[in-house]
Amino acid sequence: MRLKTVIRTTPLVEALKDGRVEPRGYALEFEEVQPITRAFRIMSRELAYDVCEMAATTYLVARDHGKPFTALPVFLTRGLHHAAVKARESGDPKSLEGKRVGVNRGYTVTTGVWARGILASEYGVDLDTITWVRSDDEHVAEFVPPPNVEDLPEGAELTDLPAVVGDVKSDELVPLIADAQAAAERALSERGLWPVNHLVVVKDELLAEHPGLPEALLDAFERAKQLYLEGVDLLPLHRRVQELTGRDPLPNGVEANRAVLEQLIDHAFAQRILRRRPSVDELFVNH
Repeated sequence: MRLKTVIRTTPLVEALKDGRVEPRGYALEFEEVQPITRAFRIMSRELAYDVCEMAATTYLVARDHGKPFTALPVFLTRGLHHAAVKARESGDPKSLEGKRVGVNRGYTVTTGVWARGILASEYGVDLDTITWVRSDDEHVAEFVPPPNVEDLPEGAELTDLPAVVGDVKSDELVPLIADAQAAAERALSERGLWPVNHLVVVKDELLAEHPGLPEALLDAFERAKQLYLEGVDLLPLHRRVQELTGRDPLPNGVEANRAVLEQLIDHAFAQRILRRRPSVDELFVNH
């Protein structure tokens, strides 16, 4: 069976993309979508693919609005997000309270959710006092943002605001948290905070028709990952996480990621992104 598939090409999945690893009984027909974030939107709005990489919070919102696809516990990208809040100079995160803060792309972008969660849980920032100014709409068309989210006015730039969250490049901006990298590494070492960003979703109709599909896909992603980890060219972030934890820096599976998934769901619910708080188990196949 051939599956229309969209996954960004990275070293982690290179063996899948070049055919060294294939899911047993299935063939992945890859379609390239640039940037990969466009595929999240297409999948959420058009259900255009059989298997698709998706941002974790996009998936949470999609499920909240009844989209007929379900995630595999395969996590294709992760990041340390203490440095994702940027301003013209480092300072007290609580200084953001009462201000308008920019958000790169949509309010539901996963990096933004993690960064806001860090502000609230580690630095005591009252997120509800901040007006979040997004530069784009959301992947899931049905999502209605909370009242303290507004759109960036036409002609304005995110860098006009006192601070921004997300991948905004400017020589004028530095991480608001002065020791951002050290803080992120402490959170990883002491509390296991290794945020997941992207996962993989599969159409529900295929999961119903082919009960062996999840296992075949999970096995293929795991085999491709092992080939990457056995190589010599690990990305610096993955190597650093391996050094700090002494473990697999890219664990798949629900149990290995339960704590970090619970945190992401908590953040999304607290930030009024989700209308109800789902359990981890209901979000993934075979759970």
